[in-house]
Amino acid sequence: MGQKVHPISFRLGNTFSWKSRWYADQRSYSRNVLGDYRLRQLLHNKLGNAGLVTIDIERSLTSLSVVLVASRPGVVIGKGGENLKLISQAIEKLVNTGKVKQHRVKIDIKVEEMKTPDLSAKLVAERIADQLSKRYPHRRAVRQALDRVTQAGAEGIKIVLSGRIGGSEIGRTEKYTRGKVPTQTLRANLDYFQSPSLTRSGYVGVKVWIYKGEVQ
Repeated sequence: MGQKVHPISFRLGNTFSWKSRWYADQRSYSRNVLGDYRLRQLLHNKLGNAGLVTIDIERSLTSLSVVLVASRPGVVIGKGGENLKLISQAIEKLVNTGKVKQHRVKIDIKVEEMKTPDLSAKLVAERIADQLSKRYPHRRAVRQALDRVTQAGAEGIKIVLSGRIGGSEIGRTEKYTRGKVPTQTLRANLDYFQSPSLTRSGYVGVKVWIYKGEVQ
């Protein structure tokens, strides 16, 4: 039986850094973890159409910094920064509710653009999942994703579909690869994401690996 590990957590500290960066003692650690989870859920719900790629959170005693990487930063900012202001107010309400004035933290939000969305495993997996839920032919959806990713400059891509693909009677797993995807090499810049697709026959799992080359 194969031993499977998350490709990104496997490379933490060597190739990638943590998405949440802060230090907490034993009493406040669980509270911060739950706070980060709720903050990410809030941002995903409010910015579902902005093409969010990553959400980095940094905490200190007096401030909370959030870095949003999105393929459509204009949707995050809004006209005249109006949407970004509303998001900042929602985060402040979530973080500072029930705190006295001297214990409230300052919210700082930074928005960065994902210049090549086709090199994001998250966006590719979500696009395929959305196409499958709309009864789009799965082989055509995967082939189009393979073409877009390779044309964007990736050295390799692997896509795995699992479940009752195409409404079949029996669930199965299909794998599609192009180029090379070294999953065991720690210095490999390997992006990974998995997303469920709710079809008429049940859930179909979509997993995407994108190899962008080695980290120097």
